[in-house]
Amino acid sequence: MANYTLTYFDFPGSRGEECRIALHVSGAAFEDERIVRDAWATLKPTSPYGGLPILTVAGKGALAQSNAILSFVGRAHGLLPTDPWEAAHHEAVMCAVEDFRAQLNPSGRIADPELKRIAREEFAAGYLKTWAAAIERQLEASSEAGPFFGGAALSVADIKLFIIMRSIIDGGIDHVSRTAFVEFTGLSRLYEAVRTDARVAAWTNR
Repeated sequence: MANYTLTYFDFPGSRGEECRIALHVSGAAFEDERIVRDAWATLKPTSPYGGLPILTVAGKGALAQSNAILSFVGRAHGLLPTDPWEAAHHEAVMCAVEDFRAQLNPSGRIADPELKRIAREEFAAGYLKTWAAAIERQLEASSEAGPFFGGAALSVADIKLFIIMRSIIDGGIDHVSRTAFVEFTGLSRLYEAVRTDARVAAWTNR
């Protein structure tokens, strides 16, 4: 019987997918519960914070918020550093990914195609570059052995970075170039290292 149930919408992206990959990489048995919008409307009033994903742990209850889920999985299954200071740096990166989403997501709600294009191009030329440069500096400072954020070992922070970068690199965001991260060599190396990790690839290539 699975110790964990991860509940999220039925698509392979965003906060739910990063939690799925982390659970898969951890080797823990989990139920991948994928729901449709109608089911979510029924579940939402009883959810911890009115959002997904939700991780239900046998004998404990429900945990919401993707970063909290990733931190729990990371600590429980060796996907975060054991040193509290180093772990905090990984969690800060995960917070930075949420900052990225908070800047990008409003443009997806712009109905006018031309205004949406302008907003996305401004995001790509401005915030995205500033954000990526900041992550690159943190990466350079923390991963002398590379290729991951903490060095040679894959962590939940790497998985979260991979998912947000993949949304751009796969061409899922209109008016943001798929090559937006090419100039950031450390981030690009991290992305490839996560993408080609055997455990990650076993999930994404199913």
